[in-house]
Amino acid sequence: MRLTGYLADEAQIDGRDHAQRCRSGHSSFLSGYAIWTTSKFNKRQLSLIESQEELNKRLLAQAESEALEARRADVGAKYVKLDHSNYSLRVFNQGEAPARNVQIEFPDGEPPVPQSELTDKFPVEILEPDASVELMAAVHMGTPRKQKVVLRWADEHSDDNEKTAYVTL
Repeated sequence: MRLTGYLADEAQIDGRDHAQRCRSGHSSFLSGYAIWTTSKFNKRQLSLIESQEELNKRLLAQAESEALEARRADVGAKYVKLDHSNYSLRVFNQGEAPARNVQIEFPDGEPPVPQSELTDKFPVEILEPDASVELMAAVHMGTPRKQKVVLRWADEHSDDNEKTAYVTL
C-alpha cells in the first residue's frame, strides 16, 4: 500500500522531523558528554595544581632547613685513646659553620684535664668545621668512667648554643 497525496506529505514531514529530533538528541548528548569530560579534566587539573603547590612548599621548607643547617656549628667532645694508658679529650666541630667562643665546663666536679690545659686553650676563639682541639687528659684509677661535659658556643645561627655530652673512657 502506497501513500499518496496528503498522507504521503505528512509521512515525509514526520520522517524529517524525526531525523531532526534524533540529530538534536545526539547533539545534546555530545554536548553533555563534552561538558562532563571538560569538568572531569578541570578537576584533575586542579588536583595536579594543588599537588604541585604542596610539593613546592615542601621543597621550600627543605631548602630553608638546609640553609639553616649550613649556618650551624655542632660542637662535641670525646675521649681518644693515645696509647695503653694515655688519653686526650677531643673537642670538635662536626657542623657546617665555624663555632665562635667555644667554652667547656665540667659541672660534676674536677675536670679530667689539667687546669693549665683548660686555661691555655679555652675559650677557643674560632673552631672551624671538621677542626678539633686536643686536651691531655689526666686519667687515673679514681677517674670516673663517664663524665658530663657542657659545651657552649656561638655561630651564625645563634649566639647562645649549648650541648651536654657524656664522655666515656
